[in-house]
Amino acid sequence: MNIIVCIKQVPDTTEIKIDPVTNTLIREGVQSIINPFDLYAIEEAIRLKEQYGGKITAISMGPPQVESALREAISIGADEIVLLTDRKFAGADTWATSLTLAEAIKKAGDYDLILFGQQAIDGDTAQVGPGVAAHLAIPQVGFVKKIESYENNRIIVQRLMEDGYDRIELSLPAALTVVKEINIPRLPSLRGKRNAKKAELKIMTADDLQLDENDIGLNGSPTQVIKIFSPDLRKEGEKHELPADELAEILYAKLKEFGK
Repeated sequence: MNIIVCIKQVPDTTEIKIDPVTNTLIREGVQSIINPFDLYAIEEAIRLKEQYGGKITAISMGPPQVESALREAISIGADEIVLLTDRKFAGADTWATSLTLAEAIKKAGDYDLILFGQQAIDGDTAQVGPGVAAHLAIPQVGFVKKIESYENNRIIVQRLMEDGYDRIELSLPAALTVVKEINIPRLPSLRGKRNAKKAELKIMTADDLQLDENDIGLNGSPTQVIKIFSPDLRKEGEKHELPADELAEILYAKLKEFGK
């Protein structure tokens, strides 16, 4: 089974900085980590490889510093790594990102399964996985909590729901986004860390993917952030120790004051 895992390097949540001009995240020079949800996708890929054989290719899009996240994926158990990096990719929304990833996957060769974490902690949209599947015209299931079986080029998965789970059968190739209930990610091994240092990194640019500049990056993003700001954390309030009927009158007056 040949598996592609799409991962994202995200800023450490305590280190987020915003470009005041483009209203996008500043990633260069910022302490970053592998998106925590993607670690579950990497782990599930390793478990499938251990059971059925095959190869794991980790792909990510971002600035050159994303190489460290990809090498970490090697240290955990991935076999090959691909970095999509180009200034033309900067500012991409989920549509432009999924298009770029899909084109890279097409050029990666034969694959059976594409795995994603359920969402990225810096955006929380959960749109890139389904978006890639749509661009590739392959079936997809989100919020997968268990892969039950793989046989005759078909898999059966459990999709997490509020009141339990759905049991779904898919033909391959297919894309899945996985939730943290699916496994417990392993730590990098010493051998894995050695492999990570010498692993070959394949780099692909916009020219390599032969994508129109109007379809990628900020230019190709249908959704753009108009304004971003930190909320005003005011802690104003009043304290009253009065009988219930008098408190009710005060509350009623306040509600009228705020137009409720």
